[in-house]
Amino acid sequence: MEYRALGLTDLNVSVLCLGTMQFGWTADEAMSERVLSAAYEAGVNFFDTADIYSRWVEGNPGGVAERILGAWWRKANIPRDKIILATKVRGNMGGGPEDEGLSRLHIMKAVENSLRRLQTDYIDLYQAHWPDENTPIEETLRAFDELVKQGKVRYVGASNYAAWQLMQALWISDRGGLVRFDSLQPHYNLVHRAEFERELAAVCKTYRIGVIPYSPLAGGFLTGKYRRNVLPASVRAGGARRYFTERNWSLLDEMDKMAKEKNADVAQIALAWLLADPLVASPIIGANSLEQLKDNLGAVEIRLTAADKDLLDGLTARGNSEEEN
Repeated sequence: MEYRALGLTDLNVSVLCLGTMQFGWTADEAMSERVLSAAYEAGVNFFDTADIYSRWVEGNPGGVAERILGAWWRKANIPRDKIILATKVRGNMGGGPEDEGLSRLHIMKAVENSLRRLQTDYIDLYQAHWPDENTPIEETLRAFDELVKQGKVRYVGASNYAAWQLMQALWISDRGGLVRFDSLQPHYNLVHRAEFERELAAVCKTYRIGVIPYSPLAGGFLTGKYRRNVLPASVRAGGARRYFTERNWSLLDEMDKMAKEKNADVAQIALAWLLADPLVASPIIGANSLEQLKDNLGAVEIRLTAADKDLLDGLTARGNSEEEN
């Protein structure tokens, strides 16, 4: 695809972004490095992580995915300007009540730690992982603005923001002459559409904000590995259960037919649906193995016709939010 991200044009991000949440969790360091190298060799230059990845895993102190990513690109001797490093700040890093949030104090500390783990002197895209109700958004934006002026950050973005929160941030940036959010990382896929489409899509289109959706395969549900009365062993199976509805089983049946016609698979159809949307800059894929990575990368070769997209849109137009499912 030649279309480039609204709000991320200057970064020239690849069509797909490789997420790293699984690094140090469901993929060990050796496999993580193999996946990173294979992705880069295939043309992926955009890598997304977060400082908290993956503190929810026993024995993982957080910062592990950033450390693996930083060690990989240095070891591979990749020129820094050939990759785009995106990370996020907000979560609790285990250092007490001040070691989380979007206060200036925490951001300034967190960015230095992320820079050290990523082994770089600047972050291409620094994102607020989710809102902080205890910190005025102006304080957060002023801290981000200072980092951009210092050259430690190139662009800033938001993740998991509601439309009103995103609009509030844009208004304060405009009013105060501060750096603004140039990207949004929403939860968005074929079976979870309403959260983004109801209001956020219009905001992103109007204000030229790049959209980099996470969970494009709905926690594995849109890979097709889950079927009626079939629950394969997976650490993420619990999250996929929310999509176990007759409506969604019927969707998978239709996606099977479409995939067969295109010599593809269900996951590739799900990703191709996102790539067919001009508002979407770069869906964030994840891979625990080279096989998963290769399969996801194959989505860029799939072309959905207008009729294909209309069919998928129609099958998921209503009842497509987590709450409605």
